[in-house]
Amino acid sequence: MMEIIEKKQLKLKLTSSPHIHSDLSSKKAMLYVIIALLPCVISSLVFFGARQFLIILTSIFFTASAEFTVRKIRKQESTLSDGSAFLTGLLLALILPPDFSLSSTAIGAVVSIVIGKEVFGGLGCNIFNPALVGRAFLQAAFPVPMTTWVKTEFPVDAFSGATPLSAYKFDKVITDIFPMFLGNTGGSLGETSAIAIIAGGIFLVFMKIVNWRIPFSIITGSLVFSGIFYLMGKTPDPIFHILAGGLLFGSFFMATDWVTSPLTAKGIWIYGFGIAFLVIVIRVFGGLPEGVMYSILLMNAFVPLINKFTVPLIFGGKDE
Repeated sequence: MMEIIEKKQLKLKLTSSPHIHSDLSSKKAMLYVIIALLPCVISSLVFFGARQFLIILTSIFFTASAEFTVRKIRKQESTLSDGSAFLTGLLLALILPPDFSLSSTAIGAVVSIVIGKEVFGGLGCNIFNPALVGRAFLQAAFPVPMTTWVKTEFPVDAFSGATPLSAYKFDKVITDIFPMFLGNTGGSLGETSAIAIIAGGIFLVFMKIVNWRIPFSIITGSLVFSGIFYLMGKTPDPIFHILAGGLLFGSFFMATDWVTSPLTAKGIWIYGFGIAFLVIVIRVFGGLPEGVMYSILLMNAFVPLINKFTVPLIFGGKDE
């Protein structure tokens, strides 16, 4: 009997959390997000031309190369197999202007990985969305190319033009809803087609890759806050704000990053409404026509604080 008990005891292991396991690996999750981004990739090629594929390939190549090199220098195991570097490269490319310089794309890709991810310790340790870090750097380093847009008259050749947000901000011209829904406007590669973004976003929510509360709270919050300013006569209608710029893309693909978003349901609502409020305030009162990137990065910085104050008390614990 004692021998049987000893054998059973050998099977018991005391390990640290997490104790709940899932079939969804990081690699599989990254693959699902890449699949969800395919409609945006296709729309970028349709509306802005085949050359945009070179921007995408360049961005992915240099994010993967940068991660491999940094891990090699640190004598750490390569993490390319998890797919996060490839996803970062794809996300960065889709938030760049059409016909953007390939050399500048490469610089942004390296910054995304080295400064946005590896300097913090790699996947799971970064506090800011790496792709947004790369774009923020490019925005500061190359402000003119980053704000030089291409507008299409599908299926005719593309020509230079302002984004819907820029057109309203500086010329008080309101773009029609249908072109913004379809994607036939000026803007970043993957941000112009609302229908492509929504299709990919619904796929991610259905597959439970992203928490539905994040895009829902950002979109709902944007409707509410822009609606208030619309009633005050300071901005176009709320639907314009939802379809224009990078709000939809940021809601489904940037703000939903597992690492840089809150852990609790209450925290997610705070996070989402915070992003929405900042976006609308920047668009209405700021000097820039768009504010999605800065809003998400700023709320990323508050995520540790949000987690601290929204984590439920352990049974028997005391509130500090």
